[in-house]
Amino acid sequence: MIHGGAGVLADMKHEASEAQFRQSMLDVLEQGRQCLEAGASALDAVEQCVVLLENNPHFNAGRGSVLNAQGQVEMDAALMNGEDLRAGGVACIKQVKNPIALARHVLEQGDHVLLAGEGALEFAQTRAVELCPDEYFITAARVQQLREAQAAGRMTLDHETLPNRPSQKLGTVGAVARDRMGNLAAATSTGGLVNKRWGRVGDTPVVGAGVFADNETCAVSATGYGEQFLRTVLAKTVSDLVWLRQLDAIAAAQAGIEYLVEKVNGEGGLIVIDRYGRCGAAQSTSGLIHGWIELEGEACCRLGA
Repeated sequence: MIHGGAGVLADMKHEASEAQFRQSMLDVLEQGRQCLEAGASALDAVEQCVVLLENNPHFNAGRGSVLNAQGQVEMDAALMNGEDLRAGGVACIKQVKNPIALARHVLEQGDHVLLAGEGALEFAQTRAVELCPDEYFITAARVQQLREAQAAGRMTLDHETLPNRPSQKLGTVGAVARDRMGNLAAATSTGGLVNKRWGRVGDTPVVGAGVFADNETCAVSATGYGEQFLRTVLAKTVSDLVWLRQLDAIAAAQAGIEYLVEKVNGEGGLIVIDRYGRCGAAQSTSGLIHGWIELEGEACCRLGA
């Protein structure tokens, strides 16, 4: 499963744009399938899928990241291996083309789980991770989006509606997978909130909040207002619901979102794969852009509610 954020495409002006967006999601799903069919691990598959999403400027991650209050890109990413609970994350990083690839290096190096800011960038340089100038990440659309958020005097989700402006379709990206060995993995990457404070870290790089995987339960990737997912430790909460209530992926995703709303009136969504390979998704926003291939079936994509 993959997701491109909690939002809808209802306000797109041209059907071709929606068709192209759908196709990009399906292409990522098929490449994830091919990766797994070639014998790659679930961890490899989720990393590859998120790299593809980070390289697409339509998504709020990597190349398409939103801008903070200073007009800069600060990115977060993390991934987790369900077989042994190894995890790696990076927070508040700049210039790294694919934050999820750097997070994988953190996981493999093993000394730490989460690196941030200048320390993460220094680590990237020791691992020969591809870097790009700041200009690579800053697009005209993101500059305009920041101006509108600042004019409204607020921080926003990338897909959120502002006064006199149609709702947007984009947000955090993520992937979850189960491989042929039964191992689970999850990955999440984001540019965060539009007009966020310098140095702000959301749920995305935090194990148990925006990402979690455990072979005995499920793999989870979340999207939405990170502070609300941090306060509810939502990804781990979903895993606990699977364990304690013996829920499948669909029921666990819905129960997790109900908990998010009940506790903090949270806005967002999540995707889940359980240990049997069943897929589930739920959201408290108007929609959740996501796609899935369940039990080696057909690739499916949903761009709205």
